[in-house]
Amino acid sequence: MTEPNGNLELTRRYRFSASHRLDTPALSAEENKRLYGKCNNPYGHGHDYVLDVTVEGPVDATGQVADRRALDALVNEKVLQRLDHKNLSKDVGALNNVVATTENLAGAIRSALAEDWPLQARLARVRISETDRNVFELEVVASRDQAALAPRERLNRIRNVFEREIRK
Repeated sequence: MTEPNGNLELTRRYRFSASHRLDTPALSAEENKRLYGKCNNPYGHGHDYVLDVTVEGPVDATGQVADRRALDALVNEKVLQRLDHKNLSKDVGALNNVVATTENLAGAIRSALAEDWPLQARLARVRISETDRNVFELEVVASRDQAALAPRERLNRIRNVFEREIRK
């Protein structure tokens, strides 16, 4: 069997449920209702979100682009535990000063994952589906810090993520 040339992408799919209310403080109640319709319900409304996280890199000596368990542990820690069964408009700090649209949610997820990224494979893309008709995708530009991260430091960060998961 031959080894693939160049980089490959791996996409893992995750699911979480959360509620939110679309409301812009700068607008009147009538303007918010007109702009956001039923999504401006004062009590909020919920979605079953589908999150796709894509990483990119060469196939390593284990035959993988990324260790799937490490990626799953990272997404669980940085995203799912913070968002699942939460009110995005009230319970998520990254969305406190913005309208809790799925566009803003995608940006918050990208930022949470990109911060201190421990995996050797590069975070390439975050895609979130709010409904069958509303899907948002953000490309992730590699930072110098991510590119310069030494392989040994990456391995130590992966170990730390696993150790936290094991202790739970």
